[in-house]
Amino acid sequence: MTGIEFIELLARDASAVEFEGPVLAARSAGASTETIAELERAKGLALQVRAVLEARRRRESELSALYETANDLAALTDLDAVLQAIVNRARQLLQSDVAYLTLNDEGQGDTYMRVTEGVLTASFRAVRLPMGAGLGGLVAQKATPYSTADYFEDERFRHTRSIDSAVADEGLKSILGVPLLLGRQVIGVLYAANRSVRPFGREEVALLVSLAAHAAIAIDSARLLAETQQALSELEAASEMLKSHTDNVERAADAHDRLMRIVLRGGGVDDVVREVRAVLGGDVLVVDITGEVIAADGDGSPQPHELVVAEKSLATSATAEGDGVISAPVLAGADQFGALLLRRTVDLHESDRRILERSALVTALLLLFRRSVAEAEGRVRGELLEDLLTGADRDPEGLQERARVLGSNLQQPHAVVVVQLTGDRARVSQAAAYAAGVNGGFAGIREGHLVVVLPDRTAHEAAKIVEDGLRPATGAAFTAGAAGPAGGPAAIVAAYQEARQCLGALVALGRTDRIATAGDLGFVGLLLGGDHRPDAFVRSTLGPVVEYDAARRTQLVETLEAYFRVGGNLSRTAAELHLHVNTVTQRLDRVAKLLGEEWTEPGRQLEVQLALRLHRLTG
Repeated sequence: MTGIEFIELLARDASAVEFEGPVLAARSAGASTETIAELERAKGLALQVRAVLEARRRRESELSALYETANDLAALTDLDAVLQAIVNRARQLLQSDVAYLTLNDEGQGDTYMRVTEGVLTASFRAVRLPMGAGLGGLVAQKATPYSTADYFEDERFRHTRSIDSAVADEGLKSILGVPLLLGRQVIGVLYAANRSVRPFGREEVALLVSLAAHAAIAIDSARLLAETQQALSELEAASEMLKSHTDNVERAADAHDRLMRIVLRGGGVDDVVREVRAVLGGDVLVVDITGEVIAADGDGSPQPHELVVAEKSLATSATAEGDGVISAPVLAGADQFGALLLRRTVDLHESDRRILERSALVTALLLLFRRSVAEAEGRVRGELLEDLLTGADRDPEGLQERARVLGSNLQQPHAVVVVQLTGDRARVSQAAAYAAGVNGGFAGIREGHLVVVLPDRTAHEAAKIVEDGLRPATGAAFTAGAAGPAGGPAAIVAAYQEARQCLGALVALGRTDRIATAGDLGFVGLLLGGDHRPDAFVRSTLGPVVEYDAARRTQLVETLEAYFRVGGNLSRTAAELHLHVNTVTQRLDRVAKLLGEEWTEPGRQLEVQLALRLHRLTG
């Protein structure tokens, strides 16, 4: 026997028991004592070599497992998958029945199962370990590996009923636990356990410690990755918010510039409405406190529910919305001008709401400015009207020049309307000044009546304009006398006296809520008018005929007087005037053209005869 047999056994990785074969064979063959001793020594050396080779293979397997674990960490995408792989490798390398990993719960102050491998019972998977209780609690508390060959016989750690029950249900005997460390902080425990009594060697403890270190790194890497992803997400959200804020600031700045340009160039409310629609979209309206539209871009008819929202915004002095419309109050201090309405189907961003509110403020400023200008111009026009009615004969040229500065020409035909005052006097005066100003006329209060003078209008046209402008302010009956048109300061004053007389007649007759001219009232106006001015009656009834005679040196007035003296007989009229009948007919045709064909009607003839008599009496 040379010992070559042991080398052959090593070559084919034979089990330890097979190494006894050559020694037994030699003894059976009757080998000498020296030979048997030599074979025993060779067997011992072979077994040592086999143990070294086994340890190297085991170490190679451990290093391979650690390398694979490191690769898993390098490509960390799913923490649960990495931890599960570590627990699986721990069970395989330590050849244990069970492996599992617990993590600390800082909120509850204990540890809980995170990953298990080989566990059979649900109670064990759900167990929680208080700090310091059980082997795992001791490992977590002391930050040191602990192992026990027989868990229930080991008194080094505190047993609890819940932990012991779970361990018993799972049938575990020997347990090894090593801490998961991040620096000096224990974040959990990695375990290997068997269902039989079996001590764990130092190599197994070292291997499990290495795997625990990888598990701790995996957990920390996952935490850092999660924090990084959250930071990136928050950064993206902040970036989007900043971009949105920047866009909103730029839009607000652009809207502010647009509104300021409107103010600086002397624009109006219509310009504001157009800009609001260009910036915010939707239909835009400005309504006054009565619901009347001041300006609009889009459908200019406010709906009842929209006016309710406008009233709410005015009542609260704040932006209100509802049913697809947003209303911003148009306020200047305590003055309420109305509301700026925006029809919009989508929600309004906060910055857009501020744009709408700023637009409402600019609208209020423009309306306040317009009102101030109108009031100032109204005062100037009112003063001119007062001077015209009280001193037209003193300085007619001065009156003409003052009117020219205001863009008016007193030589143009003007109609005069005198209105009986009702309602809020200040509001009525303001409405009259506005109606007169936009029509190039004048308005003022004189002797308890409102007087409005408008150019290039007939008496009835002027009265209609004044009524439309004053109805919302008066709210009650509208009673007015009208006269004109008349050109020149003196004629305008005469028309004022005539209109005032017509108003007096209406009041005397109790005919309120009516508008009348001298032509409407006839000689009744002369009888009942407050001033009883016959010249006004003559002018309104016979004026065109008198003026025709004066301009052409004709005798139409004389022909009419003769015609009425003889009872309307053409032949007797011709005889009295020593004229041919055809001449009389031609003169009466001219009268019809000047007074209108209805002058021959009985009621009209009575007025013409009365006017002829007054004309003759007044020279």
